[in-house]
Amino acid sequence: MSPRRNHRRAEGGPVDRDRARQGVQTVQTWNDGEWLVRGVAPTNAVKIYRCPGCQQTIPPGVAHIVAWPADGRGDLTDRRHWHSGCWKARDRRHPSGR
Repeated sequence: MSPRRNHRRAEGGPVDRDRARQGVQTVQTWNDGEWLVRGVAPTNAVKIYRCPGCQQTIPPGVAHIVAWPADGRGDLTDRRHWHSGCWKARDRRHPSGR
């Protein structure tokens, strides 16, 4: 059996707040109501989605957000995947299509 090593681990670098928030659900209020919003990290983005803000695809491996109504009346089909920039500009970039 090898001896136990009691080395201190090196301190990590500064916390990347944006990265730490990926996957953390928040409630955001917009003109059209309250939305539950969660970040999707690039490693968790494994499917192709269409952003309702710009109608462009969000390919696998691209960080983005998923949002759905916070009123509790929706289901999984009410979730929408948005480019982060499109979501931030949604007061100027309304969903088109559906």
